[in-house]
Amino acid sequence: MEQQIRFCTTSDGVRIAYATAGQGLPLVVISGWVSHLKFGLDNETYRSFWQGLANNRTLIRYDKRGTGLSDWEAQDYSTEARQRDLSTVVDTLRLDRFALMGYSEGGPTAIVYAARHPERVSHLILYGSYHRWPHTREVVEPLLALVRAEWGMGSAALASVFVTSGDPQAIAWFTEMERVSASAETAAKILEVNMTLDVTPLLNDIQAPTLIVHRRGDTIAPFKVAREMATLIPDARLDPMEGDDHLPHLGDQKAVLEAIHAFLKDGEEGQPAPSGLVTILFTDMEGSTNLTQRLGDAGAQEVLRTHNSIVRDALKACGGSEIKHTGDGIMASFPVASGALKCAVEIQQAFATHNESDPESPIRVRVGLNAGEPVAEDEDLFGTAVQLAARVCAQAEPGQVLVANVVRELAAGKPFLFSDQGDVVLRGFEDPVRLYEVRRG
Repeated sequence: MEQQIRFCTTSDGVRIAYATAGQGLPLVVISGWVSHLKFGLDNETYRSFWQGLANNRTLIRYDKRGTGLSDWEAQDYSTEARQRDLSTVVDTLRLDRFALMGYSEGGPTAIVYAARHPERVSHLILYGSYHRWPHTREVVEPLLALVRAEWGMGSAALASVFVTSGDPQAIAWFTEMERVSASAETAAKILEVNMTLDVTPLLNDIQAPTLIVHRRGDTIAPFKVAREMATLIPDARLDPMEGDDHLPHLGDQKAVLEAIHAFLKDGEEGQPAPSGLVTILFTDMEGSTNLTQRLGDAGAQEVLRTHNSIVRDALKACGGSEIKHTGDGIMASFPVASGALKCAVEIQQAFATHNESDPESPIRVRVGLNAGEPVAEDEDLFGTAVQLAARVCAQAEPGQVLVANVVRELAAGKPFLFSDQGDVVLRGFEDPVRLYEVRRG
């Protein structure tokens, strides 16, 4: 699986490794007990699960503190520390809105974040997880002692619990994954924190559509815990799976992936529906015809690829959905006006940086935005709202972001500066439209 690994630093100085793969709306995944972004991708079963999640979307994973490629010297493994890890990753990627998935131990972290940040979590997915620690201390303490005394034996013992099929190869693989992902002391500390977890009071505060995927025979996180969460989270959907595998890539992973994709697709298809307000963004490259004459077909195509890469990177970071390529630009939609505005400003900033580094081949782009209720058909958007957004874009100067007044009103109170450009008569529209130039505040 092709992925890019980068690093960010939390407010308490811990370096966190995160990886991105795929393209589309962002899905952030919080792993279970320990993880390693690089280990295991040569294992076909493990790799296929992550490739499946990255299908038609941007998959974002990270190693939490003390594990994998992240800082092993961290000391704080509390709930708040885990929130710092997640917040730092999504803030570094500038994700205004995203789907969030937590499996096993990652579930409580996802629950806390979704409850605290309802404006940022579009969908919540919990797989094989829990809202309170489901085992007694007497059951876990012997394992803790073994982990601290002999990590080799401890990791093997835990692997045999996690891999319920008893497959020797799968147990050996998981044992090695544990040992390369954390030290014995860190693994024990994380387990100790897990035994104190209880996020039950926050379940009723979750506003995001929630999918709970759980295998009926799971002994790590018993199925009754999934039923409790489904009862307490408003409008949650419980999707029971047959089998007893706790790890999502084992057993019938196809059923797990299909449930997740169907859940996300239902929500995403609902965003641009005629009854839903969306913000439409257009980009348009200056002088694209002249580019072909000046640079030739190959040179002009290279410039267009640079344009596409810059715009699509901004869409990923800001929760936008590319609708189509227009030849000289890209049309995209956003469920939130502030996300569209942030994306537009970042697009122009990125092109300004590119032009400074390559003054011989500058790319100057117009960006225009409008909001409304377009008609959705065959994965495209049509109607007056879309036509007006295109006309606003055509009215902009290269390097400028112009928006219709409705976008300004939807983003009231957000950190953007709007410069009144007055009423403008746009081609094809009888009534003048109030336009504003936008800059980041």
